[in-house]
Amino acid sequence: MNIIIKENYQELSTFTANLIAKLIRSKPDCILGLATGSTPIGTYKELVRMHKEEGLDFSQVKTFNLDEYLGVGIDLNKPYHLDQSYARFMYEELFKHINIKKENIYFLNGLTNDPEAHCKWYEEQIKKAGGIDLQLLGIGRDGHWAFNEPGSSLASRTRVQALTKQTLDDNYESFYKKAGVDRSEMPHFALTMGIGTILEAKNIIMIANGSKKADVVAASLEGPVTSQITASAIQLHSGGITVVLDKEAASKLKNTEHYMHVENLKLKYNLP
Repeated sequence: MNIIIKENYQELSTFTANLIAKLIRSKPDCILGLATGSTPIGTYKELVRMHKEEGLDFSQVKTFNLDEYLGVGIDLNKPYHLDQSYARFMYEELFKHINIKKENIYFLNGLTNDPEAHCKWYEEQIKKAGGIDLQLLGIGRDGHWAFNEPGSSLASRTRVQALTKQTLDDNYESFYKKAGVDRSEMPHFALTMGIGTILEAKNIIMIANGSKKADVVAASLEGPVTSQITASAIQLHSGGITVVLDKEAASKLKNTEHYMHVENLKLKYNLP
């Protein structure tokens, strides 16, 4: 596990975008797993800049999003502030600014009439594509990945998940409150990739910033593996893992000096 500690959010975002761009350039038809939320916005902005200014080509890339609210779907004819779907978020923050093909973008459909069948279909599409080459992840304040709330099985697959009060509170402040939507109108269920699904990605990048994430970052990386902190499953992944943090998010780690020492050695000797 590579743990990279950057000075601030901008450095974190630029570093993460460069990792993703490196994969796209080496494998133009790569499969990306993408996350929503406030943390990856800086990464997406940098990828857009690289596309516009450096010609980063997304024309063969396929993407799969982690999650979506149940009962919510993208409506491009509706003003952005009235459409709180994660699909709309990805369109506004990334997809409409790059040359990715519409047919290469896969979303969980929150408006599905048969959530169970749709989740099985989504799993099949990931397998049909050859699996996810690189999965980008954030981490919730209670340690969840996607909408895999505390107590979720670490072997779980794509499914319907009831949301906890912590998640509802966080997402209301981040998205719905700003849009002027009443809290009572928030969805209480979501569709989400499972932990088992996420762990099948060949490579994982987890990013976190800010002091509010410091405790849960330390618990997920240095504490026991537990379903109460589903992001702790990162310790079970056998492929390439990179965790990118700003100094505030890394402030509760016990082994910070070692992580920074390893990073400096890799830079010095040009190691991967």
